[in-house]
Amino acid sequence: MAVSADSPRARRKSEVIDAAAECFMARGYHTTSIDDVAAHLGCSKGRIYHHYPSKFALFSAVHREGMERLFSARDAAMSTRGTALVRLEAMLLAHAEAMLRHITYETVVAKGVQLHRFDTGSEADRAELAALIALRNRFEDGYKQVITAGLNDGSIRTENQSVTAKTLLGALQWSIYWYRPRDGESDEERSTLARQMVDPLINGLRPIG
Repeated sequence: MAVSADSPRARRKSEVIDAAAECFMARGYHTTSIDDVAAHLGCSKGRIYHHYPSKFALFSAVHREGMERLFSARDAAMSTRGTALVRLEAMLLAHAEAMLRHITYETVVAKGVQLHRFDTGSEADRAELAALIALRNRFEDGYKQVITAGLNDGSIRTENQSVTAKTLLGALQWSIYWYRPRDGESDEERSTLARQMVDPLINGLRPIG
């Protein structure tokens, strides 16, 4: 039976991954322990293990939640009317705002793929990591498709769709290293910052002349 997102169990599970996201952001994956997450949440380790059997399973849940939020923002923006450049701009703005709004989760997403460099964990863990990387690749593919459409409709100027997509997303993801939310920061202020992040990227893709 599916568990309602509003059920007490679902809320408790959400509290666990919220705490884990904050710990992974602050300490990194390798130096974060289940004890750290439990202490941050003010609960026993048993509460963590009730929902997630291992640290990697908890990390994976945080990563997937972060990706779900990025997909939700991107997919809504993909329906924007106009040229491919207009759609790409809307997608990048949505991505930037999601990065700023969900900084703890998106820090885990941005750093998480680096785990593939460490040949550790069980075979099941490695399979799950491969699935997370595939999920990230599918997310990037949406940007490649719009960039290709922009080459076809003449609204985008670039030489390599793949490199362009990676560069655009990498530039926005770099915000995890310099952005620090301020107390009382409004949605409008985050939207303004997102615009300041995206404008230089979009302007570099506009056709000359």
